[in-house]
Amino acid sequence: MIGTITIDDIKKILVNKITLKKDLVPWERINNCYNFLENFCRDKIIYGINTGFGPMAQWRVDDKSLKDLQYNIIRSHSTGAGNALPDDCVKSAMIVRLNQLAQGYSGVHPDTLLLLAMMINHNIIPFIPRHGSVGASGDLVQLAHLALCMLGEGKVHYRGEWMNTSDVFAELGIKPLEIHIREGLSLVNGTSVMTGIGIINQLDAEKLLDWAILSSVWINEIASSYDDFMAAPLQQVRRHYGQIEIAHRMRELAKGGQLMSSRQHMLYDESHSDVKVFKHKVQAYYSLRCVPQILGPILETLESSRRVLEEELNCASDNPIVDPDTQNVYHGGNFHGDYISLEQDKVKIAMVRLMMTAERQLNYLFHDRINGILPPFLNMGTLGLNYGMQACQFTATSTTAESQTLAMPNYVHSIPNNNDNQDIVSMGTNSALLCKQVIDNAYQVMTIHMVALAQATDCLEVVDKLSPATCKEYDAIRQIIGTRVEDAPFYDEMKQVEEYLRKK
Repeated sequence: MIGTITIDDIKKILVNKITLKKDLVPWERINNCYNFLENFCRDKIIYGINTGFGPMAQWRVDDKSLKDLQYNIIRSHSTGAGNALPDDCVKSAMIVRLNQLAQGYSGVHPDTLLLLAMMINHNIIPFIPRHGSVGASGDLVQLAHLALCMLGEGKVHYRGEWMNTSDVFAELGIKPLEIHIREGLSLVNGTSVMTGIGIINQLDAEKLLDWAILSSVWINEIASSYDDFMAAPLQQVRRHYGQIEIAHRMRELAKGGQLMSSRQHMLYDESHSDVKVFKHKVQAYYSLRCVPQILGPILETLESSRRVLEEELNCASDNPIVDPDTQNVYHGGNFHGDYISLEQDKVKIAMVRLMMTAERQLNYLFHDRINGILPPFLNMGTLGLNYGMQACQFTATSTTAESQTLAMPNYVHSIPNNNDNQDIVSMGTNSALLCKQVIDNAYQVMTIHMVALAQATDCLEVVDKLSPATCKEYDAIRQIIGTRVEDAPFYDEMKQVEEYLRKK
């Protein structure tokens, strides 16, 4: 039912192209709210219905101009700049806006939701620029671009082309939005863009965590690490849920493998009193051994982020709130994006940490004097003449370094604006967009890491000893990019591997 949906429901709409059915919208609730507002607003002063917006709320608007007021906020606020947001982020934001309006606290006419659902079902993607939101009256500027297209103005991405919205609506027989009472303000006032982007980030970040867990098992197989770093009793005494869960997942993925070492068998069951120096490391490097302790907080961060995003997805985030249950209209700040901004910063930092761990694991594979078992840079050609994956590390290192710079929390940035009416703002959409950039960077680093793991497996000729889980991914990667002996460009195959990781 629209009004109570999950992130996984949005994933189904985006990935499986599921259409929104009209009978899933709570029309009775929406009608009741609209009818209540229509009666309640007579002879009352209500912000954004018969007053100006923001600092201009002190000016009353004549009754004859009330519809113009709603059109004006949409057109005047369509001032974004920069490249268009990706289609999946925009469509996610549209679903969020529909679901937030469907809470029945916005006082919009039911036709508003019907039009929004039609645009989603027909995959009509409004042009929404990257820059414009300070995340305080919600995503005013970016949502105005969405609302502008609902008026039949502006441009949309449709069937792979940028077209005039009016032409697309005419082709499909769609009637543009008609203003009734406060449709303009309700459409632009809310947290839907930052939440929509955050949901895309969440889905991508959760998938990245899965890859980080699998690749960490794989590299410990390559290194023949002692497997007790994953042992359940070790995790239990630390108590943290995330660490315990990561180690559990690693043990499951490692089942059936023949490469990890048993400390009990190799170091406990026999005397080694005559050994002065052990060739095999008694304890692996931190980036291999401390994976549960590193990825555990990341898991818990993502679970917290998912909860906050789903609460925001199913909330009323505009202002004022029209409440037919208590027969009142409440003025406040439900549009303030602090919840999303803070969570997106936390996810961003977590993804940088994940990326740093992958980059250090990658360095272990490339550094022959550290691993002691692999050729420099996994070079299976002639050393000096050939270069293996040497230059791939440059890309991974520079991308990780950029992400470390981006890790600075955006939530702590607030610049007053709007004649100081918005004297403290969340920058929530900026936080979500910076988080998205970091996640995109992390996929590039993880792609290099996965290809390197496959190459290391070939260097040691141990594919038949991998666990079934890691062997499956070895086979998938090798279908895209073969074992490298002679030097050749990597970038095309790397892009294909990245697409595989994203779609898996």
